[in-house]
Order: sequence, then C-alpha cells, then structure tokens
Amino acid sequence: MTDFSVLDLIPIREGSDAGQALREAGVLAQTAEAAGYKRFWVAEHHAMLGIAGGATSVALAHIGHVTSTIRIGSGGIMLPNHNPFVIAEQFGTLDALFPGRIDLGLGRAPGAGPILGQALRKDLHRASEFFPQDVVELRALFTGDPQLPIVATPGLGADIQMWMLGSSLFGAQLAARLGLPYAFASHFAPAHLDAALEAYRSQFRATPAMPYPRVMAAMTVIVAETDHEAQTLASSQDQSFVALRTGEPGRLPPPIPEYRATLPLSAQAMLESMDTARAVGSPATVAARMARFIERTRADEIILSGATFDPAARRHSLQLAMEAMRQVAVN
Repeated sequence: MTDFSVLDLIPIREGSDAGQALREAGVLAQTAEAAGYKRFWVAEHHAMLGIAGGATSVALAHIGHVTSTIRIGSGGIMLPNHNPFVIAEQFGTLDALFPGRIDLGLGRAPGAGPILGQALRKDLHRASEFFPQDVVELRALFTGDPQLPIVATPGLGADIQMWMLGSSLFGAQLAARLGLPYAFASHFAPAHLDAALEAYRSQFRATPAMPYPRVMAAMTVIVAETDHEAQTLASSQDQSFVALRTGEPGRLPPPIPEYRATLPLSAQAMLESMDTARAVGSPATVAARMARFIERTRADEIILSGATFDPAARRHSLQLAMEAMRQVAVN
C-alpha cells in the first residue's frame, strides 16, 4: 500500500513574516499527523524572501516539539553547503530529542544562486564533486567507523533514516549504489522521473538495512471542494514558479482566478511541463490523477507539495487529499 507524506517549504506569504511562517508550519505538521501522513519534511533553501526553512534542523526542532508521532526530516539538506560532521551532530541531536522519528534526505544542489558560496565561504562547485564521499562519511558518523578520527556526540548510534534526493540520474545511481531509499523531485523537475526510477531500481544494491529499493515521488497536490476553487488556490504557487524562473522570486502572493490564461505562451508552457506530477482539483479529480501517477511510477510513497496563500486552505487540502486516497484504496 502506498504511503503519503508532506513536503513544506515554509512559505512566507505577502504581508507576513518568517515567524508566522514557522508557526504555520507547526500547525500544518499537526494537521498532517492527525490525518495519517507518514512524514513531514522541510527543504533547505537560502537567500529567498519567500521561504523560511533555511535553518532546516532548527525548523525541524520546532516541528518536533509540536508533534508526537509523525516522522520529521529534511527534504532535503543540501550537503555541499555543510560538512558531514556538523550535520551528524545536528541530526543526532534531533534524534536524541525525538527518537525514532528523524529522516535525513540529502541533496547535491546548493539551494540558492552562486552568491551563496561566497556567503558560506565555500567553493560549492568543488564541494559538489565530493558529495558521494560526504554521504558515505556522514553515514559512517551515525553507524560508527573506527577509522574516523572523531566521534559525533550526539550522532553516533542515532536512529536516522537517510534518503537520497534527486532530479536527475546522478542521485538515482548514487542511491542505488549505496543502498539508500530514493526520493525524486518530480513536483518541479519531472522530465527525468521515469528514467531515474528505472536506473535506481535496476542498479539497486541491497544491504541488510535496506534489502529492497524504496521509491518516493513528489507531487504538487492542492485539493478543494471544486476544480475551479483548487485551481484558483494553486495560482499562488504558479505565480511563485513564474517569478522564480524569471529571476524575481518573492513572498507567496494571493491567488488570482484564471491566472494561467493571463500568461504569455512561454510561461504557460513552463507551468504545463510540470503538470505530469500535479494533481489540483476536487477530491475526485485529485484521486484519479494521483492513482494514475502511482500506477505509472509504482512509488512506495508519494510526498505532497503545494503552497496556498491561505494556510487554512493548505490544511484542508491535506485532509481532503488523504480522505480521497483512502477511498481509492477501499475501492
């Protein structure tokens, strides 16, 4: 049976601030937990006016304290921005606070433009080249390796579930080689989804901890009572994607009815290219689209992304989506 989880970028809405965004993330996580979602993940982004999840481990500590059973984690930590030892300590601390609930999804992208490297005092291009070695070192810091000259405390022995994230074949092949579960970012980069999942499954090397491949795929999912209402709610995220792709990212804007029809054809085509991993509409519409996506990908888990300007609408969307998919499972 397919599991369902939630990805939250902790969006900062127009007229709001980071503090309010973090509080809303906590409430959203509580809603996801009550609805039966398996995980609640936060993604690392930097230097973006509309996203408050840059200090991902700190945000997860907040979310952990307002929930009790749902798994929490990173979707993901951009490891080239950090060194493995610091991440081992941070997520070891999270495991000490919330034992048995912590996921560590790892990505290779920096999560911001080239100026980020200057701010971090790092050559991110060179750091990315060492990503596979850093993943192996990070895992060894959790499991223990006598050849390592230092012990992460907290960290050593932590019950962390590590995931490889990706939007291309690179992450799929690395996850397969290391025997890690794999999550594909199809909600914003669906072009290589099928090829990446095939590469991961065909090349997977089993380990005692991970005897079978496990696939998670991301979808943009926004549910409301009617298709038109859901499409209107989704226009806030559509506006954010257009702003990001045109180099003018900002805070999450209010919805605009029939927004896509106002765009030039090039912008419409850009948004439509992501619709293969998008389910926006009434519960019946979304259930049908998600069922087709699951059949196509054979994913073990679907993680739902999708910001709305009204936080209550996102919470209601998660509730409706879970109810819809339960009906599909019953039928």
